[in-house]
Amino acid sequence: MTELSYERIGSGARRLVLLHGFTQTRSAWRDAARRLVDVLPDSHCLLVDLPGHGESRDTPADPGTTSRLVASLGETATYVGYSLGARVALRTAVDYPECVERLVMVSGTAGIEDASERERRATDDDALAARIERIGVEAFLDEWLAQPIFRDLPAQLSGRTDRVLNTASGLSASLRGFGQGRQESLWFAIPGLRCPLLAVAGSRDEKYVDIARRLVGLAQDGMLRIMEGCGHSVVLERPLVLADEIAYWMTRPSE
Repeated sequence: MTELSYERIGSGARRLVLLHGFTQTRSAWRDAARRLVDVLPDSHCLLVDLPGHGESRDTPADPGTTSRLVASLGETATYVGYSLGARVALRTAVDYPECVERLVMVSGTAGIEDASERERRATDDDALAARIERIGVEAFLDEWLAQPIFRDLPAQLSGRTDRVLNTASGLSASLRGFGQGRQESLWFAIPGLRCPLLAVAGSRDEKYVDIARRLVGLAQDGMLRIMEGCGHSVVLERPLVLADEIAYWMTRPSE
């Protein structure tokens, strides 16, 4: 089986698997991971390059293959995903519930429910993939990071230096393989999740605040955390605070 590239931070027995967003690499989680192993000294973090990104840039994958690769690497762990990574983490929890002890979705959704809307999104993703191939990664990142969803993300926190290491072929393959238009809606699966769920969103990211509230409302064991003063890119804007919130949720006394 093709393997995903990753790095390990920490030496404790308890494992967290950290999954990044579209155009990012595993480096996006480093600050949060270092904080997590400081406050959870019995833990270690696996920071994963998802298919089409970082050192996994040449790994093509559809949603099912991606969840299989992630579960094979992460095994039994707490799975933490941001945006694209949140959708991957959720798919992993649905496909391999025996692996996912806890699930953290940061600025994430369970997918597009309406089939027609999902088909339109797939068409848009294909067009965006073609544009990446046409204009190249650097020009595409200028456009991508200029979107309203990233308006609260200061340039110095954008991680552009690492994003630009991605390739046009890898990012376009990611969109065509497991962009939102290619991923099955998993809203139906949320009530049946066997693991506790933490849904996190930035207070300025109104769309995803609403989504996070819905996720928690459907889950059997759900907790909501709204990060004040943040937009969509919580993991880059407030990595240490995010890590503290995750650690608190993982170790809070049972109610």
